Amino acid sequence: MKMIIWKLADEHDRTHGGCQWGEGVQHNTSGEGELCGPGWTHWYTHPLLAVMLNPCHGNFDLTKAHLWKGEGTPEKFDHGLKVGCRDGRTIKRVPLPKVSLKSKVRFGILCAWEVYADKKWRRWARNWLSGKDRSEVAAAMAALVAWARLVAWAAAGASAAEAASAARLAASAARLVAWAASAALGAVGAAVNMGRDLDLIALAKKAVRDEAAYQRKAAKRGLMKGEK
Repeated sequence: MKMIIWKLADEHDRTHGGCQWGEGVQHNTSGEGELCGPGWTHWYTHPLLAVMLNPCHGNFDLTKAHLWKGEGTPEKFDHGLKVGCRDGRTIKRVPLPKVSLKSKVRFGILCAWEVYADKKWRRWARNWLSGKDRSEVAAAMAALVAWARLVAWAAAGASAAEAASAARLAASAARLVAWAASAALGAVGAAVNMGRDLDLIALAKKAVRDEAAYQRKAAKRGLMKGEK
């Protein structure tokens, strides 16, 4: 079923490989292969996801990038992060959401919170979210603790399939933790609209829960097949 979707492009309305977009432009694809391949065009289900995930996807210059409202039928999914369509069409260009540094850090922390329960890291996270302590020293220490604990956890898997699954999830969480901690350096407590914050919380929880569920299923499939 077709739905409203969103595409981030550069200042020339182009995406990976020079794919050109514009008003009423539709690129029909085969629907074959992996999501990050020529068989699909890539979209987001929310404008905020387009902005928040830009550093690890298109990595466009957001001072020049364009956001397009489109429509299409999502058929390929990346654990709640982005979707793939065979019939995606850009309808009109819309303003990029304005997201503060504080909101970006909150998004990273909330994502990591869903999968990482270390007490020391969570104490830092609570202090940052509440505004109690956003110092550079606290952020750097939280990042170091997270990396050390996650690497040890990933290496302690009971089986090859579980270890591989844990390693993938740990790597994802660690990247989010490190990004949040790095972004927290020098961050100031600028006021953020409460409605926007609630959107970020919901998106963070959904994205990471989808990823965690996917990894658990992947590990289970591997164990059932006796994969090594």
